[in-house]
Amino acid sequence: MIHRTLTEVLHSRASQYPVVTLTGPRQSGKTTLVRTAFPEHAYASLEDPELRSYATTDARGFLRQFTGPVILDEAQRVPDLFSYIQVFVDEEDQPGRFILSGSQNFLLLRSISQSLAGRTAVLHLLPFSLSELRGRPPFPLDKLGRELPEPGRTAGEGLLETLIRGFYPRIHDRGLEPGVWLADYVRTYVERDVREIINVVDLETFDRFLRLCAARNGQLLNLTSLSTDCGITHTTARRWLSILEASFLVALLRPHHRNFGKRLIKTPKLYFLDQGLLCYLLRIRSPEELRFHASRGAIFESFVVAELTKAALNLGREPDLYFWRDATGHEVDILIDQGATLVPVEVKSGETVTGDFFTGLTFFRDLAGAQSTPAALVYAGDRTFEQRGVKVYSWQVL
Repeated sequence: MIHRTLTEVLHSRASQYPVVTLTGPRQSGKTTLVRTAFPEHAYASLEDPELRSYATTDARGFLRQFTGPVILDEAQRVPDLFSYIQVFVDEEDQPGRFILSGSQNFLLLRSISQSLAGRTAVLHLLPFSLSELRGRPPFPLDKLGRELPEPGRTAGEGLLETLIRGFYPRIHDRGLEPGVWLADYVRTYVERDVREIINVVDLETFDRFLRLCAARNGQLLNLTSLSTDCGITHTTARRWLSILEASFLVALLRPHHRNFGKRLIKTPKLYFLDQGLLCYLLRIRSPEELRFHASRGAIFESFVVAELTKAALNLGREPDLYFWRDATGHEVDILIDQGATLVPVEVKSGETVTGDFFTGLTFFRDLAGAQSTPAALVYAGDRTFEQRGVKVYSWQVL
């Protein structure tokens, strides 16, 4: 079984809080992680209709049957249960008493904010990271742009094969064909999860909306254009996009707020968090198709954004990732906000580093008056080195 980086943080939070909540997209490995991390805990899945009925009609009796710590899977299926859990942990403040997991982050967190504020730690699990698939420790996020990794041998699939396959655990655990599994995943998500969350009558329209979002991956978000192309209202497009974001399918990278004397772009950029899913929605079915596809650069950029997001979440942190672009078109793909320091990261899908790869980084550092601050370039090649005061990383380092 592939070790999940979040395991240590999960154990740490369970030693400090009476309730630990783990959310993430469906099929990201949450159940496997919590059952492996806490083998002595009792386990109950509220997907089971009988258990769900019991918990709904007699929540107190349902909870009292567990005399020790318990894992409650898909806990958002019985939202009233959180109020009773609050009573239990207030009576007996035992660390790690309840481990809750759920794939509908918006419902789960709404219930938590009402009942378990201050009593629970909330963690997020995304699909496998590249380092987890490669069986190596992740490169420390706070060293990006500051240090280079120790030289080591690389192993595993090439970049294009990795992007096509994506990172959902079941594809790797079972050796499944990505296109087939992802088709079922999208169908299940649209037909079940979306229908439960919002009253979508025309599921075909939502599916079209999902694919239109994929076509805009890596671009500035234009809700007016998106809603027009999909044939829905601006308000509906905004609501549906919030569902995709809360489902951990997409992330919105906000522009950084710091002003360096230039008029800045204020619109967020849209990224998909799994590149296998993104390629499926774009109807890219093979590494050969991806190699010459017009969206290859944007797909690679989404890969870097996703890996940095996973690196932060796997440490139990919120990912402080932004981008920077001024009104004249100067841009830095990613800014990592580390408080006193902004680390600019440029992303290039080329396999050979050329001088123009550094243009955005040089402009930003000059404008910010921070020529000596850490800066990183992530590209599609295999070498890692330093050039022009910038740490250059192979994609395999992430």
